[in-house]
Amino acid sequence: MSRLAIKTGIQLYSVRKSLARDPYGTLAKVAEIGYRYVEAANHNAAADPGVGFGVPAREMRKTLDDLGLKLVGCHVAPLELEIIDQVLDYHQEVGNRQIGCAIDFFPYGDVDFIMRRCELFNQLGEKCKGRGMRFYYHNHYQEFQKFGDNYVYDIIMENTDPSLVFIEIDTYWVTRAGLDPIAVMEKYRDRLVLLHQKDFPNDAPQRLVMFDGVINPQANINMDVFGATIYPECFTEIGTGTLPIQETINAAARAPHLEYILLEQDHSKLEELDSISVSMEAFRKFSGIEWD
Repeated sequence: MSRLAIKTGIQLYSVRKSLARDPYGTLAKVAEIGYRYVEAANHNAAADPGVGFGVPAREMRKTLDDLGLKLVGCHVAPLELEIIDQVLDYHQEVGNRQIGCAIDFFPYGDVDFIMRRCELFNQLGEKCKGRGMRFYYHNHYQEFQKFGDNYVYDIIMENTDPSLVFIEIDTYWVTRAGLDPIAVMEKYRDRLVLLHQKDFPNDAPQRLVMFDGVINPQANINMDVFGATIYPECFTEIGTGTLPIQETINAAARAPHLEYILLEQDHSKLEELDSISVSMEAFRKFSGIEWD
């Protein structure tokens, strides 16, 4: 049975430059715009085990409480067992109960590497579970390269424990890999806890599907290659582009453990805070969501 509405929030990567300049002021403006649920992105967890902009856990908890914001997840990189206890200590103090994989790369053809990563994901999931928390895996497009007859994503799903490794599906990247995100959501609906929603503009300079002439599907995609394929003009404010967002929301409502849809703006021609405000207003036209 579908629920009445899914809580909707924002991935703070959308305002990363503003946060770097003024973390407290930016969070206040995010709350003023009307967001209540936020997911953080920390790409320097080895030095800063928190949410990625150097705010101590006690201060972050007070700031979030004062602003009426709830931290509902955090991308963590690098993913290393050596730092995970410090990361989990921080997030438990803040009140966040789940952390996730920010981005991962798989040398093309090296299935053994994928299997080693799956072992790490299970270990991280075990660590989280022992704290009453969850670990989740977030995709980009490279997980939908094929090794033989199998997508990397399916190999990860088949070799990780569903009770330890949950998923946050990024519908934009699934679409840009050439797959139907609704089909992927249905296939793994019992592991789906978070959803990322971006949008693709009408006048994008690239084709929608990355493997349709943008990049060779057999390419070794590392961070440099990934970065070189990402055109800022291939993103637009969420709800103003071409992706079938209402159909995605309808499908998300059928996932029994999904808690939040998180809007994410990787790049924009607008100022960051203006961009997330436009996205919120554009997203309001869709049914089956709630903000409070």
